[in-house]
Amino acid sequence: MKAGKKHSLQFLTSLLCLMAVFLASCGGNGTTGSTSSGTALPDAKQILHYPVIGDIGSFDPATVQDTDSNFPIQDVFTGLVTLDKNLAVVPELATALPTVSADGLTYTFTLRSGLKFSNGDPLTASDVVYSINRAVSKKLNSPVSGYLSLLKDFTAVNTGKIPTLIGDSLLTKGDSTVIIKISKPAAYFLETLSYPTSYVVNHKIVEKYSTGNSLWTDHLQEGAGSGPFKVESYSHTTGIQLVRNDNYSGPKPKLSRLSVDFYKNEDGMYKAYQAKQLDFTFVPTADVANVNSRPDYSATDVLTIRYLSLNYLAKPFDNIKIRQALALAINKDLIVKTALNNAFTASNHIIPKGMPGYDTALTNVDGSTTTTGNPTKAKELFTAGLKEEGLSVAPALTLTYYPREQTYKDAMSQVISMWQSVLGIKVNVQTVARATLTTLEDATVNNKSLPLWQAGWNADYPDPQDWLTTFFDKGSAYNQFNYGQNQSADAPAEQKVQTLLEQADTTQDQTARMKLYNQAEQLIINSVGWIPLWQEKVHSLTNPNVKNLKLNSQQLIPPDDWSNIYLVQ
Repeated sequence: MKAGKKHSLQFLTSLLCLMAVFLASCGGNGTTGSTSSGTALPDAKQILHYPVIGDIGSFDPATVQDTDSNFPIQDVFTGLVTLDKNLAVVPELATALPTVSADGLTYTFTLRSGLKFSNGDPLTASDVVYSINRAVSKKLNSPVSGYLSLLKDFTAVNTGKIPTLIGDSLLTKGDSTVIIKISKPAAYFLETLSYPTSYVVNHKIVEKYSTGNSLWTDHLQEGAGSGPFKVESYSHTTGIQLVRNDNYSGPKPKLSRLSVDFYKNEDGMYKAYQAKQLDFTFVPTADVANVNSRPDYSATDVLTIRYLSLNYLAKPFDNIKIRQALALAINKDLIVKTALNNAFTASNHIIPKGMPGYDTALTNVDGSTTTTGNPTKAKELFTAGLKEEGLSVAPALTLTYYPREQTYKDAMSQVISMWQSVLGIKVNVQTVARATLTTLEDATVNNKSLPLWQAGWNADYPDPQDWLTTFFDKGSAYNQFNYGQNQSADAPAEQKVQTLLEQADTTQDQTARMKLYNQAEQLIINSVGWIPLWQEKVHSLTNPNVKNLKLNSQQLIPPDDWSNIYLVQ
């Protein structure tokens, strides 16, 4: 039954509330261990040191791709809507969630009155549409512009066929009304607006540094954002100094300063916390067992899957039997137990547990629900695949990955050892920096340059579309595996799955929609679109003198939650 858009939004809100209950039942609330009270420090000493891996990849909300960059971006910039601690869509710059036309194609937002950028410049509807239009423009060529692909005439502006969407699908009425038109009804559209691509930037600052050698993101202290904090300074080597933004439209932070400190890896963060240089740290997987009984320890269930990527344009990964053999040769349980110290959970899933659309009935390539692999079936498939390729000996492979910490190296070493022992494959290793891997991944669309790599994905918003259509649909910038767009015999079947995903995206009956995504996910797993490895938890330590610091399952702190975080003596 086709539902009106208003009913769909109400259903989504209910679904997200149920999701919040689920996450709470898993025990992953991200709270600090200490609950002792204390006297708040004076304002001048309300300074929090928080680490990210840096330099960050981008400080431009229109181009951000990684969690480390997203942390300061969420602190400095705002959008029409955001996600709260339970990942429900809530208004941010808007007074309320939008009114939606009967056909589900037009969204009308009313902005809060008196909005300002951090330097005091007024923030109006024109700034909102300028920012969204900039994010999808051909000139910017953002790798994440696809998050806004539902906009009417997105493809035309993204490819340069038309110069702008302002006056087309991005409209204003006065200073306080924003009207957005989309190309097809989609239950997840509001959630896409919670991703930073639609966040508002001060056009004066952007345009001031649009020419010359200086990036506008090196001048954010001039007032480029409207978030709970503003930039005081940004060093590409040491970190970012943020201070309270008194022009923020929401509840003001209790912290006077947020120091976002750069580290090369989690091991460095952990050592700095032990030396009392940080107020929060992620715990390296190898050290979890040593700290999990401490009062400052917490574990947060997160919507993150680590997986192996196979490029369908590169041999021998264009052969489905060889892909299936590689998947079944891996004992994920053993990797999680020995390399990762049981800090994570082995998984066969693309959509992580805790997400709407998680399929408890999903099976691995061999039809089983186990995560121990199937060496016998793997050998059988591998032999058949080599025969189809006219090969008598398995070709050497090269696995590329970013070694975030030592346990990731250990995990990849085990994957390689399993492939060698079960299938007799020689595997070379190429480790690269995070930014390098991102560049290599971005270049693989319609390109076989990167054949095999390890990657991870953290939910941008709580909808299966973010995991399935984003990665496996035709034309998606994140279809870096060239699923469906390749020369293999299975490409026509993959293209049918892409059609199924597009059908799910626009289905208004949510029960039917989730069933379509479940069906598509199983077909993608059978085809080995990914080799999922494990679902993560965030293990962390927080200074007991820091109160109410809680990460949500995106590993972020919602903007208004900063008003509850403070330090005591």
